[in-house]
Amino acid sequence: MSYLLRTLTKKQEVDSIIRDTIDKVLVLRFGRASDSVCLQLDDILSKSSREVSKFATVALVDIDSEDVQVYVKYFDITLIPSTIFFFNAHHMKMDSGSSDHTKWVGAFHRKQDFVDVVEAIFRGAMKGKLIVSCPLPPERIPKFQLLYRDV
Repeated sequence: MSYLLRTLTKKQEVDSIIRDTIDKVLVLRFGRASDSVCLQLDDILSKSSREVSKFATVALVDIDSEDVQVYVKYFDITLIPSTIFFFNAHHMKMDSGSSDHTKWVGAFHRKQDFVDVVEAIFRGAMKGKLIVSCPLPPERIPKFQLLYRDV
């Protein structure tokens, strides 16, 4: 399903979409088109992109591209898929009960979960917030363990 959504492979493309998306939530999925969990998330993103089109833009970022490694390192993308949210070029964070508020790691369980998260981020951003609470119940939030290198 990744062919239905815009795929970014260059740093300039990522820079311009972050800078040029105004008054909408920008959803960037970092991952690989060959990964099964990424494909599951891509299916959910492509099915719901029309529903959220009034207040969100969805794009995919190929982490295997050499040109976007600066973003992979900056956002510490070690687990894929990782979804990062922006609003008016500001990085939006979400408190989902995990220790990492900067990104959503893993796939959403269903389409409505994604729509609810994007809507919560949009409403919070319109109120001037940079971090919002996750609207999903804890059982529908993917769990992962953070491992710190060189600590």
